[in-house]
Amino acid sequence: MPLTDRVKQIISWYASDNPGTRANLVRMLNHGSLAGTGKMVILPVDQGFEHGPARTFQPNPAGYDPDYHAQLAVDAGCNAYAAPLGFLEAVADRFAGQIPLILKLNNSDSLAKMDQPCSALTGSVKDALRLGCAAIGYTIYPGSGHRNRMYEDLRQLILEAKDVGLPTVLWAYPRGAGLSKEGETAVDVSAYAAQISAQMGAHVIKIKPPRDLVEQAEAKKVFEKYNIPTKTLADRVRHCVQSAFNGKRIVIFSGGESKGTADVLEDVKQIAAGGGFGSIMGRNAFQRPRDESLKLLADVMDTFRKAG
Repeated sequence: MPLTDRVKQIISWYASDNPGTRANLVRMLNHGSLAGTGKMVILPVDQGFEHGPARTFQPNPAGYDPDYHAQLAVDAGCNAYAAPLGFLEAVADRFAGQIPLILKLNNSDSLAKMDQPCSALTGSVKDALRLGCAAIGYTIYPGSGHRNRMYEDLRQLILEAKDVGLPTVLWAYPRGAGLSKEGETAVDVSAYAAQISAQMGAHVIKIKPPRDLVEQAEAKKVFEKYNIPTKTLADRVRHCVQSAFNGKRIVIFSGGESKGTADVLEDVKQIAAGGGFGSIMGRNAFQRPRDESLKLLADVMDTFRKAG
């Protein structure tokens, strides 16, 4: 489809990238129900690796089958489908060209309880090319004692991916011994994660919806001095988007842990009102029965479409 003015504007923010990388960004922005709007809804299914099969798939046992998720993403009209190597290898042949694929290059399991988390590399840029992916995905844990290793690995992967025309979707999840559990999603910490992600060269940044809490003492002084609004989720989303180069990087928000439909849609309304570019929604989508999943994703996309 021809480029809309909004997509042209977004692509102009990535002027230093090569034509291949920009073309794959367009490939995702111009796919599915939100094509041309500049908004994105991505279905990610890395939770089987991250949290275990029973916790992830038993609420909707059809999800044990990799085909289920790829077909759900296609039928829902998502912009892309993201998963680790095994799930993508299981479906890439049958779904080639039907939906942009994102290969999640690193993952961790929940068997080891660690104060300083670090994900392992479980895929490569070469794998992403082989499988026909439109982008690579990667997770960083700002705040972890191993964060510098993750940043260094990420920088090399972004360079490799750009060389072959692939953009990077970055999961930025602050955690580590220096952060409280609530502080992992504090508004100052989430905004900091968005800034780090943009500085690292990520094209699409995924963070969790920020809570009304300022974790860092030094940041709290600034929030109070300049009266940075944080009362509503829309306020906090607006600050996080601003923190990613004044909104010149695509910032999308995770669906988080499973919750009721009304709560999911209220969060999405607030994210859209705050200028968020979209949602990357896993468990809240695929753990529902298929018809409910399709209805929920359609409502989420409609909310972002109406937000303009």
